[in-house]
Amino acid sequence: MSKLVAYFSAEAGRTAKAAKALAQKTGADLFEIRPEKPYSPSDLMYMNPLARCNREKIGKKDVPVAEKVKDWDSYDTIYLGFPIWYYGAPNVIQTFCKGYDWTGKQVYLFATSGGSGIGKTQEKLEPYMKGAMIKDARRIGSMEELKSWV
Repeated sequence: MSKLVAYFSAEAGRTAKAAKALAQKTGADLFEIRPEKPYSPSDLMYMNPLARCNREKIGKKDVPVAEKVKDWDSYDTIYLGFPIWYYGAPNVIQTFCKGYDWTGKQVYLFATSGGSGIGKTQEKLEPYMKGAMIKDARRIGSMEELKSWV
């Protein structure tokens, strides 16, 4: 069995950087979670109440994912990364989670954020990851924190 780092990263790229470093440190495969319809910079302007990111979060909308992980069943450990949006995971993460059988998977959640903590993100994601054994959920604020976590 093997490891997978699956991540969604917004335009700042903090999550992508952390995910790539994590995959390298753990020897895991890497999978980028991308929405079917990519986000534009204006879609991510959270200060605008009409921005796509806000409409999705407030409307609790599913965000279709562009691709599926090949050989999902071969992974026993999943590192799942994302930026924090409104004290939780972006909706594309929930949609991603709904697409797989998590039974028996060990899961480590990691989030990046300019300031928000990870809060109750684990509890909010658990219904979408039935059967998973979530081992840790952590906000990664620096590469040093990532190294000490691994």
